[in-house]
Amino acid sequence: MASEPGTIGGIYRYPVKGLSPQTLERTRLSVGRTIPADRLYAIENGPSGFDPESPAYLPKQRFLMLMRNDRLASLRADFDEDSHTLIIKWENREAVRGDLRTKEGRLAVEAFLRRFMPKELHGPPKVLFGKNGHSFSDVSRKVVSIINLASVAEVESAAGAPVNPLRFRGNLHVAGWPAWHEFNLVGRVLSIGETTRLRVVKRIQRCAATEVDPDTGIRDLPIPRTLIENFDHADCGVYAEVVTPGEISVGDTIFSAD
Repeated sequence: MASEPGTIGGIYRYPVKGLSPQTLERTRLSVGRTIPADRLYAIENGPSGFDPESPAYLPKQRFLMLMRNDRLASLRADFDEDSHTLIIKWENREAVRGDLRTKEGRLAVEAFLRRFMPKELHGPPKVLFGKNGHSFSDVSRKVVSIINLASVAEVESAAGAPVNPLRFRGNLHVAGWPAWHEFNLVGRVLSIGETTRLRVVKRIQRCAATEVDPDTGIRDLPIPRTLIENFDHADCGVYAEVVTPGEISVGDTIFSAD
């Protein structure tokens, strides 16, 4: 039986793990893949053991990330998928620009990070990339993360302060679903647009990264504690795997049809 539909209110990707998102109007999803270029790169924080020729999942603690490195939220990153050029702005000025496919480009970004956050580094920062479409996701499966905006509104009410949905670093923001409706969809197939299908596989447990305001970089709200104290869980959003490919756009209808 079909569930009540929602609408895709925003599409986001995070080309470099821990840095700011890019907004997309549309994108194409492929079976067994993430949003294109999502978490395509990561910044190693000291030796991680990552092998770019045989990439495998590693815990996020091996990389620079918002859970521990909240200063990252004060940076604004832009990424060009065609040229793999990363531009980082700090305090409204361009701080560094580099083609991450080249040694020179990676060294430029690494040098900036050494200057920007020396006390938080456990070793030389290193830009990492894995072959065969590896994604530096927080989970080992290649997934698309979905945030229900009504659930975020419930968290905002409980927190007694504005909660930017970008705190949850999701790929798809959905409007029109009742609060926490996404949890009822685990195990079900979602339909987006005319052809695309995703199977919801898991709820997303939230960590201290959500405590950081994505606009200011200030750790100002205890989101995990707010969730536990008010809703008896620490979850917000779900992961889904692409099972039928297709193009999706902001404004598309999303619902469970099984």
